[in-house]
Amino acid sequence: MSVPKHIFQMILSGESETLDFKKTITSVSKIAKTMVSFANHKGGKLLVGVNDNGTISGVRSDEEKYMLDMAAGFFCKPAIEIAIEEWEFEGKTILEVSIPKGEHRPFAAKDEDGKWWVYIRVKDESLLASKVMVDVLRKQNSNEGVRINYSSQEKALLDFLTSNDRITVKELCNMLNIARWRAQRMLVNLVSIGVVRVHNTEKTEFYTL
Repeated sequence: MSVPKHIFQMILSGESETLDFKKTITSVSKIAKTMVSFANHKGGKLLVGVNDNGTISGVRSDEEKYMLDMAAGFFCKPAIEIAIEEWEFEGKTILEVSIPKGEHRPFAAKDEDGKWWVYIRVKDESLLASKVMVDVLRKQNSNEGVRINYSSQEKALLDFLTSNDRITVKELCNMLNIARWRAQRMLVNLVSIGVVRVHNTEKTEFYTL
C-alpha cells in the first residue's frame, strides 16, 4: 500500500519520546530495548526503513518483520503485542510498528549476554532505568495505594527542593545521613504520588519538585 499522509507527518516531526526511526534492524536485542522503553512510557511508533535524518531508505520487509516479532516475543519480558503495517514509497518499503503502553510494567529487554534490563524513554532516547525508576514503574502498575509516612525526613527533602533546583540520591543520603536504600524508598513513594519528579539522563539521575 502507498504511504499514508500520517507517515510523512511523523517523519517531518522527527524522533521524539514516542517515535523512533530505524534504517534497518541490525540487532534483535537492540530493537527490544527500544520496544520496552516505549512500553514503559506512553507507547510509541517505530518507522523502519527511515534514516535518522528522515530520508526513506526502505527495507526487506520479511526479514525485518521476523526480527521485530522475535524481539517483541522473546527478547521482551513480558512479551509485547506489536502491530506492523507495511507501506510503499517509490518502490521502497517502510514498516510502521506500533508499541502499546504496557499494562504490566516494568518491561525488560534481554541483551546479547542473556541479561534482562529495564529501559525508559527520555526525549528521543532509550535509557537504562535506575532502581528508583524500576520501583516507581512497579508501584504505578500495582493496584495497591501508596502510603506515605510524612516524617521529618520527607519534610527536610521537600524544604530543600523548595529552595534548591534539584537533588540526587547521594546528596539526599548525605543530607539526612541515611542509607541509600532508605533514600531510594522515600523517593519512590514521593515520585509515585506526583510530589517529586524524577529526571533521567545518561550521566546522572536527579529529582525536583
